[in-house]
Amino acid sequence: MTEIPILETPRLRLRGHTRDDFAASAAMWGDPRVTARISGRPFTPEECWARLLRYAGLWALIGFGYWVITRKADGAFIGETGFAHFRRAIPSPHAALPEAGWVIAPDHQGKGYASEAVEAITAWGDRHFGGSQTFCIIDPDHPASIRIAEKTGYRFAEATTYQESAVRLYLR
Repeated sequence: MTEIPILETPRLRLRGHTRDDFAASAAMWGDPRVTARISGRPFTPEECWARLLRYAGLWALIGFGYWVITRKADGAFIGETGFAHFRRAIPSPHAALPEAGWVIAPDHQGKGYASEAVEAITAWGDRHFGGSQTFCIIDPDHPASIRIAEKTGYRFAEATTYQESAVRLYLR
């Protein structure tokens, strides 16, 4: 199994998920403010548990995955970020690349945590993926996430669809 690296920024620590993260993760993913531009509906605790297991499996099977974002000062759960191969049915040749993603709990949004965390994972990805590009998909009506993508080096590549919804695909 791949050892999950710990990444640090001035304010944040990114680490692998544990069972102890379930309650905070489920609260975040169960919040309609978080999921409005992702799934359109809150996730159930059962779906959140499956997500936690998927995060652990990513590292074990493909050597990269998602981290929990915590605040260094007090260990507070801030959100989640990382890379995956979700094998999404996206009609784009870029869909075979590692996919970056991020989500921040509502109480921690607007404080620059997402940009700080995504900068950390993209620096890690630059080393780990040996120069290969990565991509992310974003709801076109989510300007905050678009700003984070662009601030961290992602550039608009194409408009496409995922699960019958319009998405913007960005490359880095």
